[in-house]
Amino acid sequence: MPLSSAEPLSHVDVLIIGAGLSGIGAAYHLQTRCPTLSYAILEGRGAMGGTWDLFRYPGVRSDSDMYTLGYRFRPWLGGKAIADGPSIKAYIEETAAEYGIDQRIRYHHRVTRAEWSSEHGRWTVDMEVGPERAPVRMTCGFLYACTGYYDYASGYTPTWPGTERFQGSIVHPQHWPEDLDYGGKRVVVIGSGATAVTLVPAMADRAAHVTMLQRSPTYIADQPAEDSVARALRYVLPRRAAYAVARWKNVLRGMLLYGLARSRPGLFKWLLRLGVRKALGKAYDVDTHFAPRYNPWDERLCVAPDGDLFGAIREGRASMVTDHIESFTEKGLQLRSGAHVDADIIVTATGLNVKILSGLALSVDGEPVQLARTLAYKGMMFSDVPNLVAAFGYTNASWTLKCDLVAEYTCRLLNHMKQHGYTQCVPRLTGPAMTPEPVLDFRSGYVQRALESLPRQGTRAPWRLYQNYVRDLVMMRYGRVDDEAMEFKRSGSAASGQALLPEVSTRSNAEVARG
Repeated sequence: MPLSSAEPLSHVDVLIIGAGLSGIGAAYHLQTRCPTLSYAILEGRGAMGGTWDLFRYPGVRSDSDMYTLGYRFRPWLGGKAIADGPSIKAYIEETAAEYGIDQRIRYHHRVTRAEWSSEHGRWTVDMEVGPERAPVRMTCGFLYACTGYYDYASGYTPTWPGTERFQGSIVHPQHWPEDLDYGGKRVVVIGSGATAVTLVPAMADRAAHVTMLQRSPTYIADQPAEDSVARALRYVLPRRAAYAVARWKNVLRGMLLYGLARSRPGLFKWLLRLGVRKALGKAYDVDTHFAPRYNPWDERLCVAPDGDLFGAIREGRASMVTDHIESFTEKGLQLRSGAHVDADIIVTATGLNVKILSGLALSVDGEPVQLARTLAYKGMMFSDVPNLVAAFGYTNASWTLKCDLVAEYTCRLLNHMKQHGYTQCVPRLTGPAMTPEPVLDFRSGYVQRALESLPRQGTRAPWRLYQNYVRDLVMMRYGRVDDEAMEFKRSGSAASGQALLPEVSTRSNAEVARG
């Protein structure tokens, strides 16, 4: 879309893209820590919640405990630590309403392009608005992407021979039909990741039988759905104190288990397998269905709350099949081993497509940005890209832990810029050269398929991702924002103490929210 075809809508100091878990958290930190800055939130869909509004498949839930997936500033008061999707969506909505953030969201605004001008010290952002996709433009001094990391339009589905022959329904969890009736039906769930582990026990309650068909096993841990320690803390401590203690308990527990998995993988494997044997009995073929070929945390660990998957298998409502698909047939799936699995419904829980920044096209002073050629700075910015932060969570812990730190650091950065009259901050690689490495050391299929399109990381801080909350907390909450890698500039003859932007909008935040 040519830039000349869109008329300016408005200008804000900070423009947040995405009204999901990280976007609402970012907004809270901005209005709390940077109260003089105007902001708006653009959401391409018609509701807030992001992942937790999009996914509607049976049993959809968190894979991290809510004491770390919840916001640091607003305690999670739900009964379950591993919460269902609707409860998480409600938590996001209630947070947005409590702090007035819901009034700042512009729905059905899909951002397509952003161009940075060093001369003017601002981003020009193009978007498509409404069902008619009307071209609209905004400008902002700072762009804050809270878009997650996958394609909201479509999930990943491999190509199998014979899919057109199957006479039943084929469904991807990312696009779950509201009217799908699986009661009394034979269901096959293809996949071995978190979505499959969630779907199988949830569907087994009503289906005639559910088969989880996997090419290779994954690690699955039995974890209580409720946190008994957190529940006890509520009786002896004030609400916020109890939440803080439970949060830190789970942070440290997660770090300890991750450290054990990476340093003593053999011991960790044995412990996980012991848990599966205890749940399914000595006669069950654990080595075939629950003994992955990779080490723990080479891919994300899956969780079975209260052992629900194991319970469904033990009771005969579900079963595991480890095999390869030869082809689809009229009545199900023909496997490489020669076996046939009958099905009325086949669910392809085969993963996501990674789409960083939701496909947003970026340019800086007329030059297109190729993110794959950039280095990630503190896991939140990109080398040589000014005034842009992207919220990404951890792969070995909850998403929100890192996003909360990113939001705090962004506010510190914005306040530093305003105090010194800077209009531009940009990470620049200085010092000895580094050999770029993949930004994620993860074997999961969705990561491997996307590595060529992702930014890289370096071999030393601040260009390296350590996936360590405590280390990041020290760096991002207390470390310098004016480190040797961050370059600051003023537009024109800006003097020290000048406002963040060369042309700060005079519209109130309420006016900005109304558009």
